[in-house]
Amino acid sequence: MGLNRIFIRHSKNTENMPSEKFLPQKVKIPLSQGMGAPNAPLVSVDEEVFVGQKIGGSDAAFSCPIHSSVSGKVTGFSEYLTSNGAVVKCVDIESDGKFTPHPDITPPQVTNREEFIAAVKASGLVGLGGAGFPTHIKLNYNPDETPVDTLIINAAECEPYITSDYREMIENTDGVLDGVRTVLKMLEIEKAIIAVEDNKPQAIKMLREKTEGESNISIFPLRSSYPQGAEKVIIYNTVKRVVKEGELPSSVGVVVMNVSSAAFINSYLKTGMPLVSKRITVDGETVSEPKNLIVPIGTVVDDLLKFCKTDEEMTKRLILGGMMMGQCAHDSFLPITKTNNAVLAFKEQRKDKQTACIRCASCINACPLGLMPCEIEKAYKSGDLDALKALKVNLCMNCGSCTYVCPAKRDLAETNQLAKRLLMPKNKG
Repeated sequence: MGLNRIFIRHSKNTENMPSEKFLPQKVKIPLSQGMGAPNAPLVSVDEEVFVGQKIGGSDAAFSCPIHSSVSGKVTGFSEYLTSNGAVVKCVDIESDGKFTPHPDITPPQVTNREEFIAAVKASGLVGLGGAGFPTHIKLNYNPDETPVDTLIINAAECEPYITSDYREMIENTDGVLDGVRTVLKMLEIEKAIIAVEDNKPQAIKMLREKTEGESNISIFPLRSSYPQGAEKVIIYNTVKRVVKEGELPSSVGVVVMNVSSAAFINSYLKTGMPLVSKRITVDGETVSEPKNLIVPIGTVVDDLLKFCKTDEEMTKRLILGGMMMGQCAHDSFLPITKTNNAVLAFKEQRKDKQTACIRCASCINACPLGLMPCEIEKAYKSGDLDALKALKVNLCMNCGSCTYVCPAKRDLAETNQLAKRLLMPKNKG
C-alpha cells in the first residue's frame, strides 16, 4: 500500500493561468450528479428561475439537491446518455444574462455539528472531482463509534493536465484555509493535514505562510507521482493507516476532503450560495488556448471547447476528467456536472495491438493497492467468482496504472471494472 507508483508527464500547461469566468447562454443541468438517489424536478417549463434556486430534490437521505446555475427561463426537460450508459434527466434553462441570485439566498445559521451537516447537505456539495459521494454523508459519521482525529485535505492533483485545484489554492488560499478551520471546529477534529504534491512549490509556500503558528494544521508535501491523490493512497502516505476493503476512512480515524470542497464550504457558509459553478481545466492536444475556467454547472462542453479555440475537426477523443481516470465522452454536447474538473481534447487515439501476457508482473508492481491485475484478468475470463473475491478486485479504484505499464497492451483496468460488475449481487448466478 502506497509504495507502488508510476511517473507520467505532468503536462500542467495552465498552472500559471489565472481562472476566467465563462458565462453561457444556456445550461443543461442534470438532476443526478454523483452518487445517491436521483432528484425529481421542482420547476416547470416556462418558469423563471434564479441563481441558487433549488430545481431538483429528493426525500432520500443519500442524495444531494440540485440548484440553478443561471437566472432565466426553463425551456424544457431533456435527457443525456452518460459515459457509463445511464440516462439522466436534465433541466434546460435559457440564461437571461443577468445571473440574478434567488432572493432567499442567505448564509445559513450554523452553531453546532448537526446544523453544519444540514447546511452542507442543503448546499448540494458532493465530492468535487471524484465519484460524487455526498459530502454530508461523509461528514455525518458517529464520533462515538468511529472517532476521527485527522482531516486530510487532498490537494495532490496528480493527474496530468489538470490544474483547477492548484489554481484554487493560489487564487483562494484564505478560503481554503478558512474552510479547513471550519470543518475542524464543527466536527471537533484535532488536526488537519493538507497534502500537496511537491511539484506545486508556490502553493506549499503560500499555505505554510498562512498557517504559521497553527499547530493543528500542517502542510504535507507528497512525492510527485501517480496516483497520489487516490483516497486510500493519500491516507497511507500521510498517516500510515490502511483502509480495509468495504470500510470508510472514518473507520481508521480519518476524513478526506478535496481542497476545492473545503473552499466551497467556507464560501457557502459566508454567502449561502449553493454549489452552482465549478473551476475546471480545458486542455489537450487540439486546444489552442488552454484555460482554467469558472463555469456554471450545466454548461455544455462544446461551448467551452469553442471558447478555448479547439480544433473540432482534429479532435477525435474527448475526456471528461483526467486522462488516467476520466471518462471518454461520446460527443461534445454533454453538460458539466459537479464532479467534472477537466475537459481534455486529443487527436485520434492510438490503439496498440494486444499480445499475450508475458508474466512480467509490471502491473502488480505498478498497482498502488498491491493487487494482481494479470491474475484478476485470468479469473474474470474463466468466470471464477471465488478467485475474484480472493484477489480483492473490489479494492480496485480504476487508476489505470496497470494498463499504462503493461508491455502487452492489455486492457487490465477495464477488465478489473468488468470483474467488479460480475461480483455484484444482481449479476451472480
